[in-house]
Amino acid sequence: MAATEGHDQKSEELPPNIYIIGAQSTGKTTLVTALGEYFAQNLELQRSMSQPHQLKEVARGVLIRHQFTANDITSSKTRALELQRLIIQAQAAAEGALQDTWYIADRSALDAVAYARQYVGEAEARSLREGAIWQEIQEKMRAGVVVLCEPGGAWLIDDGVRLMPRDQAEWFALNSHFQVLLAECGIPYVVLSCSVSLLRQRVEFVLQAWTQKQKQRWH
Repeated sequence: MAATEGHDQKSEELPPNIYIIGAQSTGKTTLVTALGEYFAQNLELQRSMSQPHQLKEVARGVLIRHQFTANDITSSKTRALELQRLIIQAQAAAEGALQDTWYIADRSALDAVAYARQYVGEAEARSLREGAIWQEIQEKMRAGVVVLCEPGGAWLIDDGVRLMPRDQAEWFALNSHFQVLLAECGIPYVVLSCSVSLLRQRVEFVLQAWTQKQKQRWH
């Protein structure tokens, strides 16, 4: 019990984590990199807090490590569900390894549930939200800053690894699953509109939400 209380106190002392989430090709990883550069260059913030860890490309690592392809998500519901389960485990493990620091992530475990809901089914997606791991994931996200990147910008580029939507309707349908899941899980979030296209402005938007979260924690 003492160890748990010590960990909780340590978490409260750290700045809130930032989760940049959303459908594929919405500029998430680019934004995380830009945020990391902002904190690395801000000498004033460096005097009052530690540097955030950039938690990026967890899903891509799972795809490569377990030899999945983007086609598996749409061609086999069994493979698709197993892939999302592995991604949740990998995301939880990556976050768990960062207990003594804070981080900016280019996805969350909830992303995997959204993909399962879109490409496998609602019941199967719900099964991914069972157990202690998911409860811990939810609590971390509720305590952090969650930014949902809206599709519709100029980022829809096929890199040969990630799953690409067949059309705009599929792209926006996945975004709707994110919104429904965030509401069901009681996770507060802000939407980063695709109309905010300049990277500098996107960084500023996230920083405003992060600063507001900081103030809420102090009060």
